[in-house]
Amino acid sequence: MPMNDTAALYGTLRRIAETVGRAEPAGRVAHYIPVLAEADPARFGMALAFPDGETIGVGEWRHRFSIQSISKVFALVLALAHRGEHLWTRVGREPSGNPFNSLVQLEYEQGIPRNPFINAGALAVTDELLDHTDQPCELMRDFLREESGAPDLDFDQRVADSEAAHIDRNAALGHLMADYGNLRHPVPQVLHHYVRQCAVEMSCEEVARAGGVVTRHGLRADGSRLLSRGDAKRVNAIMLTCGAYDAAGEFAFRVGLPGKSGVSGGIMAVVPGRYTLCVWSPGLDRRGNSVAGMDALDRFTTETGCSVF
Repeated sequence: MPMNDTAALYGTLRRIAETVGRAEPAGRVAHYIPVLAEADPARFGMALAFPDGETIGVGEWRHRFSIQSISKVFALVLALAHRGEHLWTRVGREPSGNPFNSLVQLEYEQGIPRNPFINAGALAVTDELLDHTDQPCELMRDFLREESGAPDLDFDQRVADSEAAHIDRNAALGHLMADYGNLRHPVPQVLHHYVRQCAVEMSCEEVARAGGVVTRHGLRADGSRLLSRGDAKRVNAIMLTCGAYDAAGEFAFRVGLPGKSGVSGGIMAVVPGRYTLCVWSPGLDRRGNSVAGMDALDRFTTETGCSVF
């Protein structure tokens, strides 16, 4: 299949949606954030965005959901753009091999998170952004509005409040990092902005458009350069090796693309230079990744042959 054949790609998305729709809902919704626990695991949407912003989609591809850890990609992009290479003195670039909220690994490695996509790593990135602006979550929201072409997108305050009320594990990660000297701002301040960035509400269409900044090798939607090609390459590399936490190997094996998941059921995936995908379905596997989303992306790369491998 030609990789830019819109009609053929749309046909592929429709077949995937029909297959997923016939299957019994699988997985369990995120139960540790009460608002997310209300989601219907049978819901499904999938979108594809070309580098020029054209999008196609199926299912509930225009339904908004809180993007949760997909936001970590955009936080990393903004930190690299505004703070530069110094970030890598505070957070590593290796797969964790452990759950995304592991305290044991963080203590073993003396407060240096293994990568920017586990929760401790995302807190370090947020802390780094606080050296650039006192409102990093608003910086991200405004960036996402511009890149997605959706000036009305905003935080889901109900999700943010629910997450903030059940944040003990992330607070423990923050305090442990502060004890090792790897957090410069007050833990409550860092947690506030981290929770709000996770509560940004977007649709599959909007996530796919916003993700174009890494698909286009660092160019923004308006054509201006935000990241160097080298930094964009590195963001994609970390998405491939770390974006699905302790299931990163399984994601590479089945999907074969840089990707980033979130516990609300969203997954963003990138075919560098070609297009960005976003799929959403709230039923999760035991590692916190959407079951239907993984299946859909697996089917997509198998049918189209667009895996990076």
